[in-house]
Amino acid sequence: MQLNKFTDYALRILMYVAQPKAELYTIAELSQQLQVSENHAMKIVHFMAKQDWLITTRGKGGGIRLSNKTLELKLGYIVRVLQKELQIVECNKPPCILRTNCGLKGILNQALEQFYKHLDQYTLGGILKTSNPTHPSSSLIDLINL
Repeated sequence: MQLNKFTDYALRILMYVAQPKAELYTIAELSQQLQVSENHAMKIVHFMAKQDWLITTRGKGGGIRLSNKTLELKLGYIVRVLQKELQIVECNKPPCILRTNCGLKGILNQALEQFYKHLDQYTLGGILKTSNPTHPSSSLIDLINL
């Protein structure tokens, strides 16, 4: 399974903004540091602000910061929301002639659910503390590369 770019960039933004800093983060800074276009970063930040994961302030002195509850969110939940309705295989468009006698979709859906359950062992805050991939607080990058 591969995360879509929206999810990948959103996770990077969340981890970056979770780093303590005296002033607020800006779209320009996120874009430059994470090598994401400002337009794309703005769309992602807007989406995450609507989820109450980020707090945004407009105007002079404004910027972006992490919501207090975001560090406690389970990674499986975050990825589910970001990936939206992910289907590993599409049996109806175009219609597959094998779909009446095929168990692949069910097996793949179970595997996807196991993937999310595995990620639910970790929180955003937990992955920022250590990089030991065998421990439930390991980094997301290490988890995805397993």
